[in-house]
Amino acid sequence: MRKLIFIAPTVMFVVLVGLFAAQLLSGRDPKTIPSVLINRPVPDFALEELPGRGMPLRSSDLKGEVSLVNIFGSWCVACAIEHPFLMQLKQQKAIPIHGIDWREKNPMDGLRWLQKNGDPYTRVGLDPDSKVAIDFGVTGAPETFVVDKNGVIRYKHIGPVTAEVWEQTLKPLVEELRK
Repeated sequence: MRKLIFIAPTVMFVVLVGLFAAQLLSGRDPKTIPSVLINRPVPDFALEELPGRGMPLRSSDLKGEVSLVNIFGSWCVACAIEHPFLMQLKQQKAIPIHGIDWREKNPMDGLRWLQKNGDPYTRVGLDPDSKVAIDFGVTGAPETFVVDKNGVIRYKHIGPVTAEVWEQTLKPLVEELRK
């Protein structure tokens, strides 16, 4: 019985080390979380508009041109990091960006945040209860989806969109989808 007490933890340790090693050697980027929505139509939704801003966001608005859907919140520190770059994309008219204001306790917080920091969005919808975020498979903010002109999700980026992410990943994909 005493041997079992020492053998069981050792076996568990070896199994865990083996699993971690297999994951590391798999070549997959541990920072990426695959999305089951890639190459599928955006979920059907109709979000209310951000108060005082107009133009709500619906899934049907994501058809007709390649666009980005950005999940953000006024409470999100990483969203503040990416926001100046989103403003640059808007100024350059690089791509329409639609926002989903996620998990705001007070809808006016999102509006005040955009008024203070600038508004890069073509349309913004409110998702206080995470209903649409859950349908999109959102794990945190910010997350950005590339949607093609047919309303199909082609890519999911987790974390802030930076100039590097735009130039190396998103822009080439957008250019390809526009052909």
